[in-house]
Parts: sequence; structure tokens; C-alpha cells
Amino acid sequence: MESMTIRHSGVKTALALLLVISSTWTAAAMAAKATEEELGNEAMARMIVQKADEVRFPAEGFQVDVAITTTDQGGSSDLRRYRVLSKGNTNSVVMVIEPASERGQIMLMKGRDLWIFMPEVSQPIRLALSQRLTGQVANGDLARANFAADYNPKLLRTEKIGDDDFYVLELTGVDRSVTYQRVLYWVRAKDSWPYRAEFYSLSNRLLKSCKYENYQTMEGRQRPTRLIMKDALRGGEQSVMEYGSMRLRDLPDKIFTKDYLKKLD
Repeated sequence: MESMTIRHSGVKTALALLLVISSTWTAAAMAAKATEEELGNEAMARMIVQKADEVRFPAEGFQVDVAITTTDQGGSSDLRRYRVLSKGNTNSVVMVIEPASERGQIMLMKGRDLWIFMPEVSQPIRLALSQRLTGQVANGDLARANFAADYNPKLLRTEKIGDDDFYVLELTGVDRSVTYQRVLYWVRAKDSWPYRAEFYSLSNRLLKSCKYENYQTMEGRQRPTRLIMKDALRGGEQSVMEYGSMRLRDLPDKIFTKDYLKKLD
């Protein structure tokens, strides 16, 4: 009888051990699957943002003219024109064309470092990407449009707008040097066209929204040529950025140096 009791106890112990092992294996398998799915979603989100970047601008060196019209609450408008030289989506030069009183001012961006050269000042001045350039447009909106490098993306959901499906992504700044700390970004699923963006502050306050419109063929593919940026804090204030005369250019690295700014025309 005592022997039977011992054997029975041993069987129960073995079963309990098997249950523990099985439970541990199941939990580990579920965790591994969740991690795999999370990595898959992250890779997909990064791919979506990268493709949308490629829709907005070429990866090669290029030149484009940008007109920015800002309208205030009273209906008064202000027009400014710029010429942008960009290479690899990480280096760019922004030259003021209008107003004539500011012609000769040049911004240089290398990575996420930004300087402005003014003819009356001997040394370039350091600027922040988030600093306002004009109206609702920040320096980084014009000098750097590299969402793929500046943000960690997360795919939140898909939405149907009209007849089209859109990815909705949350972009979180890789550090505080980026133009915005948080962005909600709508990208059309079938062709990676950017549709809309909402820009948030560090305190998660909505600053402004942007619509990507008027897609036209520039340098081999359809790109948004009009961006409408609306102030979320002061209704009725907006800036319209219009892109034109885009052309690919072979831009040597020496152009994107502080010493070369004075030579640009």
C-alpha cells in the first residue's frame, strides 16, 4: 500500500512538472510570436514611410523651386519664394529668392544640423529645425523632409477615406532635434501617396495639420506639388507650399559646406 502511494505521488509530481513545462513553453512561444509580429509591423511601418518619402522627393540630387503663400486671420497674404538644392534627403541648401530684401540669405542643412548665412553677418548662425521659417512653415519643413530617418514609425490602423484605403501611422521623433516630436501620418495604401499629416508638440499638443495635394509628374513620378498647412491653434491661418520646376542635378558634396555658401548664386 505504501509503495502504491509513493508511485501515485510520483505520477502526480511528474504530471505537475509536465504542466509547468508545457505552460512555460506556451508562454515563451506566445511571447516569441508577439515579438515576431511586432518586428514585422515595425518593418512594414518603416517601409511605408520610406516609400512615401520617395514619392515626395527623389533620392538623387535635385533642385526645386518653392513658393509659400501665408494667409492670416484677417485675409492678408504674404508670398515668399525659395530654391532648394537637395542630395540624398540628408543634405540641402535653401536660397531665398523673394522677398528681394532677404535675397542672399542661405540655409544649409547637413544631417539634422542647420545653419543660416546672411550677407551682413560674417559667420553662419545655428538654427533649429523646429523654428518657424514663415507662416505655418518650420525650417525643417523646407530644409529637411526625411520622415524615414527622423522618426520611429508605428502602424496604428487602416482607414477608408472615400474609395481608398489608408495606413495611419504614428511617428515618434528619434530625438529632440527633429522638426516635430510626434506626427500622425496618413499614406494611401495602393501607391504610397502621402495624404495628410498632423504635427504635435513635445507636450502632445496639436500644432498644425498638412494636406498633400495636386499630384503631378515631376522627374519621373507623381508627386504632391501643393502642401496646405493649417494652424491648429489659430483658426483661419494657413500656409500653402507649392513646388515647381523640379529637375535632377549632380550636386557635389562641396556645395553642402559652410565655406561654400558664399559662392552659391
